[in-house]
Amino acid sequence: MTIEIREAGPDEYRAAGAVTAEAYREFAREGSADWVEYLARIEDVEGRAARTTILVAVDDGMIIASATLELEGRTDEDDDPLAPHEAHIRMLGVHPDARGRGVGRLLMAACESRAREAGRTAVSLHTTQRMRAAQRMYESLGYERGGDRVFPDGFVLLSYEKPLV
Repeated sequence: MTIEIREAGPDEYRAAGAVTAEAYREFAREGSADWVEYLARIEDVEGRAARTTILVAVDDGMIIASATLELEGRTDEDDDPLAPHEAHIRMLGVHPDARGRGVGRLLMAACESRAREAGRTAVSLHTTQRMRAAQRMYESLGYERGGDRVFPDGFVLLSYEKPLV
């Protein structure tokens, strides 16, 4: 397995967004306008690339996964700023056809490495209750549960954090 993890170039934003949205599509709540909007935001890599770091996993010239790393800027401009010691991982997605090969772990390791290089001492992320495989991966990588983020409609984001040593 020769998978390259690197920053996405502008000519790859569309492919990175499409792959990540496809990874999330199975978790969309049927008939939910919020999920339709969220999938569109996931696809819009270009819209967040100036504020964040977009990492991609490339296999045989094809993007098979991506992750958004927030070091300075936030994916959503209205989110609270990160603490000076913190990095945050968003929108990690592996195309369904590429799962089970350790690609998610490679992207997580690259995000953590970039965060350390930027002087961060902790990394955080959110996931959903339905993303059980992701939860298992995060926990196996040393992430611990933090407080949940509950939205007014009852949607819950599970919080995870990990100190970087």
